[in-house]
Amino acid sequence: MDHETAARRKVGIKDVAREASVSLGTVSNVLNRPELVAEPTRTRVLAVIDALGYVRTEGARQLHGWAARVLAVLVPDLADPFFTALAIGVEQAAREADLGVMVCTGTRDPEEEARHLSLITSHRIRGAVLASGEAVGRTVAAFRRNAVPFVIADQYGPQPGACSVGIDDVAGGHAAVRHLIGRGHRSIAYVSGPDRVQQGRDRRRGAVDAVSAAGLQHTSLRELACADLSVSAGKDAGHRILGLPQRPSAVFCSNDLLALGILQALYEAGLRVPDDIAVVGYDDIEFAASAVVPLTSVRRPAVALGRQAGRLLIQDTTRGAVHEHAHVVLQPELVVRRSTMAAPVR
Repeated sequence: MDHETAARRKVGIKDVAREASVSLGTVSNVLNRPELVAEPTRTRVLAVIDALGYVRTEGARQLHGWAARVLAVLVPDLADPFFTALAIGVEQAAREADLGVMVCTGTRDPEEEARHLSLITSHRIRGAVLASGEAVGRTVAAFRRNAVPFVIADQYGPQPGACSVGIDDVAGGHAAVRHLIGRGHRSIAYVSGPDRVQQGRDRRRGAVDAVSAAGLQHTSLRELACADLSVSAGKDAGHRILGLPQRPSAVFCSNDLLALGILQALYEAGLRVPDDIAVVGYDDIEFAASAVVPLTSVRRPAVALGRQAGRLLIQDTTRGAVHEHAHVVLQPELVVRRSTMAAPVR
């Protein structure tokens, strides 16, 4: 079967069996009693399920009791204000529909993720908003196998057989570096997080595109990678920048936590922001505007993203409602503050 055709209509268990060249009983065992199926066959069937976007409907039919009134939202870490804001957005959508929300954290840990899934399936939660970062592929496969309705949040790119809401981070990275170039900067450091995170790769691509569009050499943008996206990682990156033989005149950070750490390192070294070095963050968390030097940042509409994802999930799990899977892309916005607004570089 052509996968694009499958994505346009509801995929059934017969389609999975035919595509995987197995019996209906084998597909049923993979979904319900996987230990009975040989690993090569199980792997092949699960791959077909993912490719076709097959989702069982039993979960929606069996919703009952208080759990039918509860949405789950899975996020990597509430210590990151972006994910806190996203969860608030889901809660707003749930409140509109007189529903509650259960927030699950720690989705980077497979064991913790499995515990969340067990809790959600055993209580027959209405559905889940998945904002599980780099683990989203693994999470999606597990939810599909267990017939849990879901919507993917914060992923730029559609998933077959599911709704998703993403943010155009390529555009965001482009806007950040275009702003710095417009202020006269020709030596820019991009402080990135782990390369496995798609959003970071998209921001890098946008930054590189901005340099190219301005007709500058690719060496105008230098990347410094960090192991994580924390304030402490940003402070370490700031020390590395200070130790460079040719210090850049501006820094673009993959998130605001990195940028706040860099501001700390620069302040402790006695450098002035933005006179000695300009700094741009990403996400525009609450602390960005209240930093000792208010931070220019690319605002990702986290609350709106969560609210949209919650509404799509509610529509998808409302009995009798006609619902077509949608992929919604929200646009980021550059918010200019004092960390980049010195006199233009000459």
